[in-house]
Order: sequence, then structure tokens, then C-alpha cells
Amino acid sequence: MITHAESGHPGGSLGMADIFTALYFSEMKHDPSKWPSVEGQDLFFLSNGHIAPVWYATLARTGYFPLSELSTLRKIHSRLQGHPATKEGLPGIRVASGSLGQGLSVAIGAAMAYKLDKRPEWIYVAMGDGELNEGQIWEAAMNGPHQKVDNLIAFVDRNRLQIDGSTEVVKKLDPLPDKWKAFGWNVLEINGHHFAEILAAIAKAKTNLGTGIPTVIIANTVMSKGVSFMENIAKWHGTPPTKEMEAKALIELAPTEWKDYDDPAARVYKGRN
Repeated sequence: MITHAESGHPGGSLGMADIFTALYFSEMKHDPSKWPSVEGQDLFFLSNGHIAPVWYATLARTGYFPLSELSTLRKIHSRLQGHPATKEGLPGIRVASGSLGQGLSVAIGAAMAYKLDKRPEWIYVAMGDGELNEGQIWEAAMNGPHQKVDNLIAFVDRNRLQIDGSTEVVKKLDPLPDKWKAFGWNVLEINGHHFAEILAAIAKAKTNLGTGIPTVIIANTVMSKGVSFMENIAKWHGTPPTKEMEAKALIELAPTEWKDYDDPAARVYKGRN
């Protein structure tokens, strides 16, 4: 998608692919046929909206819109803008995002609304670690426990890289778990590429219901996971691969078998663990 558009953010998109897969294909209660109703639906918000490609790919593969539309990423009049938008009416996306720092505030508001309505479903939100430089994140972090939104599970994509390089050089975040704990959150740390750990952390977070304490899962990830020549290189935060690079990357991501899935431009590897 990003190569075709010649623009976009591959690093965080690849790095968060496992978490999106775990949420949308295993954990979340969501039904594209009921969109935009919230009845019986968990809600997901993407705060670091620049990794929209992985969200678009996930939404398409779970039935929110045709896979063929993925080829329109960042095109004029496309519903798949560079950052998630709502005026285009793309199913699965409730708020525009990408102005960094706002997603946690929105998610806390949704969690408060679900509490008031006595809804049993869950609210999820994903943030980037570089995004934690934004002051509004920490205002929201203080507000979450105050509002007792224990129906909220937040993820931090902890790949330790942002557009200008190392997060610890740009603005030191460590000790990150201690910061969240000081703000009153239940903090879990996981390997963000290990499905068992991702799902176990979500299950553990849900046992916190009734305590009034929200959970943040710090997911240790690798930027551009799965593509050897892109992994852990800050350049790939927002640089599109060339067609030659795309071909090499697809071989690494799917080393044995590809199968067409509805549309030749939207190939899905079958059988990958």
C-alpha cells in the first residue's frame, strides 16, 4: 500500500501488526455489519494515526470495506487518507486522529460513556512511544484513574524510535512503567510480537474490572518487524519502500506461499504462524 502510494509510514505499521491481529481477529467484540452502532461492540481508537496503513489493512480483512480499496491509500478523494479521517465515512473509524496526543483523551471519554450507559464492552486505544512527548497524554493519564475507567485498555507501541531517532535521545521516557504507575495505572509489559503474551495481558487487564484502575500494556516491539533491512531503523518511520524493496520485503514476510484473496493487489499469506 505504502509503496504504491509512494508515501506513508511503514515502520510503526509493521511493528503493530501483531497487536492489531490479536485485537481484531481474536479479542475484540466487533461486527462490521452493525456499523456504526455501538450495541454489543468494543471500541478501538488509534492515537498515533500515522500508522493508519495497518489499521486499514486490518479493517479491510475483517470485512469493514473491500480489500480492493486498500490500493487507494493516500489518493485524492480516497477514504483511506494518510491519517484516519471521518468525513470520508470509512467504516470502522469513529474519530480523526494523527494530531498526536489526543487519542487517550478520546478513549477515556468513550470509556466514561460506556460506564454511564452500563455497557459491558471494552474500550481499547493504541499510542506510540514517541507520542508520549505530548503533554495531553499525561493529562489524560492523570484523568483515567480519577474517572475510574477500568473498562479501558491502552497499548503503548514501545519500539524506542520516533521520526528524529531514539526516543531516549529525543526526550527520555525511561523508566516508562514507573511513570504510568505513578499516575495510578495498572501496568503490564509484554513482547508485542508474541500472540500468547498479547492475549494473556488483555485477559489479565480484564481481571482489573471493578477496581477503578485502567490498564496500560507497554508492548515492546521492533519497528518494521519482519523486514530485515528495515528493522530498528528510524528512517522507516515515514519513508516508503521502493518497488525493489517491496519485492524483497514481501519475500521475507511470506517466505513460502502467497494466495490471491479477492484482489491481486491485496495478497494475503495463508498459513503464516
